[in-house]
Amino acid sequence: MASRKLRNTILKNITITGLAAEGKAMVRHENRVVFLPGNQVAPGDVIDARIIKQRKNYLEAIPVHFHHYAEQRVEPFCGHFGVCGGCKWQHLPYLLQLQQKQQQVEDALTRIAQIELPEIQPIFPSAQTQYYRNKLEYTFSTQRWRTTEEVQSEETFGQEPALGFHIPGRFDKILDIQQCHLQAAPSNAIRLAVKQYALENNLSFFELREQHGLLRNLVIRSTSTGDLMVILIAFEDDKVAISGLLDFLKQQFSEITSLYYIINPKKNDAYQDLEPVLYAGKPYIEEEMEGLKFRIGPKSFYQTNSAQAYELYQITRSLAQLKGDELVYDLYTGTGTIANFIAKQAKKVIGLEYVEAAIEDAKVNSSVNKIENTEFYAGDMKDLLTASFFEAHGRPEVIITDPPRAGMHEDVISVILEADPQRIVYVSCNPATQARDLALLDVQYKVAALQPVDMFPHTHHVENVALLLRR
Repeated sequence: MASRKLRNTILKNITITGLAAEGKAMVRHENRVVFLPGNQVAPGDVIDARIIKQRKNYLEAIPVHFHHYAEQRVEPFCGHFGVCGGCKWQHLPYLLQLQQKQQQVEDALTRIAQIELPEIQPIFPSAQTQYYRNKLEYTFSTQRWRTTEEVQSEETFGQEPALGFHIPGRFDKILDIQQCHLQAAPSNAIRLAVKQYALENNLSFFELREQHGLLRNLVIRSTSTGDLMVILIAFEDDKVAISGLLDFLKQQFSEITSLYYIINPKKNDAYQDLEPVLYAGKPYIEEEMEGLKFRIGPKSFYQTNSAQAYELYQITRSLAQLKGDELVYDLYTGTGTIANFIAKQAKKVIGLEYVEAAIEDAKVNSSVNKIENTEFYAGDMKDLLTASFFEAHGRPEVIITDPPRAGMHEDVISVILEADPQRIVYVSCNPATQARDLALLDVQYKVAALQPVDMFPHTHHVENVALLLRR
């Protein structure tokens, strides 16, 4: 079978057997794994599938006919399901989602790390499975994405601008969103009002390929305290048009506590290197945990599931087993959320982070909360964390590390081993790179506890917290 050209071959009456990495579904066919889109099929579905890609060790296919739907399927709650790139597991019961994420962590740690591991604790579920995000970013487009059914119909469509999300794998195609179930009110109302105002006042929407048009992105951020930030990102610096839209938002939505705009004339949507302009309201919004206030500016990072972030930080603090006399290093500290959250339980906390603006936010958060036993430093982790740094600031008894998806650089791991802390708490958003790093740390540290946490219901993403003890 390996030598045959299989593209466009129809596999008949195959039964989906499980879920795989990156949220895909899978089935074995003639000693080869076949991967299918996880937002289109579910374990137990009996389908015909067409092969669209052929690789040496696996195939990729799409469903073309359903003979039988799995009994465990549930009705998706969003009308955009199957087209939008978010919430791909809406058709799966939440319990099955949790089981799959638990399995994902177990598979990564056993297959990649291949070290002695304790029993993995049951995944910590999210109390909210809808409207749990505190930040959404929408994109304007001159023409909305049309569904397969619309394209195949004989209906004629005119120019229909869009304000919504990118179609997966298509940087220039935007799905116009009518109702999103990820962020609480008034998020949907604001987005729809902005689009309607723009259409009624002939404001141009951004043309992603040809790079022209006024309106580019809309960012909405909210907090559990009731604060609300709206950021309009424009391609052109048309202050009259921008002011008109922002004045409209002020009038229509008194809930907005912080209103910004940013001019982004670049060829990409990244705005972290651009200057936000405060148009109205406070320069920040505030989140709160255990009486601590965390200021969030237009470019600040904060975990996008506020309620579950609190649970994650409590788990992290508990595993750190702080007694009050420890020097703690918080690596990849971001805006210092974890560092400030645990500061009361430690003698001193030193936070390290690559992004200088984030470090400034971390310092502000310490000052606002009258926390005096924290210090923050900006720089590339592998360059900042050196033997000379330890000599100047002391060797930590505890290290907490929360790296990006790529995990930790080998040089950082080497310096951690040299620092020789008693305990390491490793928070990860990618169990695969965490498993790789745990294997490198295994020479000096034994994994003593593992706790998966679901931060993003209806997606394949999962966090995992590991406690390592010095051998």
